[in-house]
Amino acid sequence: MKNKYLFNAFIMAALVLTMTGCEKNRNKITVQEPEKNITIIDESKQEESEPEILVDKIERLGQISISDWFDEDTVIVSKDNELLDKMSLSELSDQYPKSLYFLDINSKEYQLVKEQKDVLLGGAVFSRDKNYLIYDEYVLGDPAYFIMNMENHESIGLMGEPIGGAKSAHWADNETVIGAAYSGGVYLADRTGNMRLIDELKDEGIYLVEKLGDTIYYNTQSDFTLMKLNLVTKEKTSLNLEQVFQILPSPDKKQMIILQNNGSTGSMIIYSPEHDKKITIVDSAELYGVSWSPDQRMIAYCMKEDKNNSTVSSLYVYDILTGKTIKVAENAESTGTNWSPSGKKLSYTEWDGEQYTSSIIYLK
Repeated sequence: MKNKYLFNAFIMAALVLTMTGCEKNRNKITVQEPEKNITIIDESKQEESEPEILVDKIERLGQISISDWFDEDTVIVSKDNELLDKMSLSELSDQYPKSLYFLDINSKEYQLVKEQKDVLLGGAVFSRDKNYLIYDEYVLGDPAYFIMNMENHESIGLMGEPIGGAKSAHWADNETVIGAAYSGGVYLADRTGNMRLIDELKDEGIYLVEKLGDTIYYNTQSDFTLMKLNLVTKEKTSLNLEQVFQILPSPDKKQMIILQNNGSTGSMIIYSPEHDKKITIVDSAELYGVSWSPDQRMIAYCMKEDKNNSTVSSLYVYDILTGKTIKVAENAESTGTNWSPSGKKLSYTEWDGEQYTSSIIYLK
């Protein structure tokens, strides 16, 4: 227990290295932040400490899909737009188009952000400064990706030369979008839609890609082993992690969660590139709906478990600070989780085969 605690303390210190300083006070380690102090529990009292994560309430919000938080009281959602005609495509003719809305979680009022007839809009994620938005447009087949300017609501498609279209799109940093290109390889795009390919990866059929600093982390459709490309030295190196199916950079882009597939189960690893440290949080489990809290202290994830001769899914939060795992929702088969800016609220979205529904967990 002592060794595990010390390693957790090390990881926590590394997670906030760029914005905090650390000082030792007898047997405690205090992580100092601009607005608050977090004290890691004395290792000699680790067994006696109570869980610091408690659920206040869970609020069901109905048939919507929450994809991000705009502020502490506002989420962006995808939901049916019944003011538009139903989809004209015969395969989807029983559905309404889905549009993007702001939802005030207190008043439950919706404000339209983007609508378009005959398409399903979703997957909206803000840039760090909230001035731009990535979203996807889907009818049948693969989605198309767009960047929206939140000031004028004008959108630019991630398509055409030189990438032939985006197979994926997410924020590499506040100014840059990264993803896999249909033309092959990895593209980078600025917020006005200017795109370029990474020369060293042009011939690769990319499956996953993320950028942390001067390093591109990726794997390919033919080999799911995680690789890294140093953009300065142009050197490619294997991380010797096979069957990787998801990479989740921390908010400060200094660490990442790596999810591996081991047949019918998987594992979740926190990896610190700077220190070349790995810690396995969960092993031999079916995992999905993983996300970092904004302060990088907590990780939410959904896990399937065998219970009473049946399979149930529950939502958990792992506290890096204490090394504790807390179940925060039972029978929750979450496809995605998102934290509010304060880390005091956690939204999760479920799919029942026909509709998405979202809920918010209020934490104490």
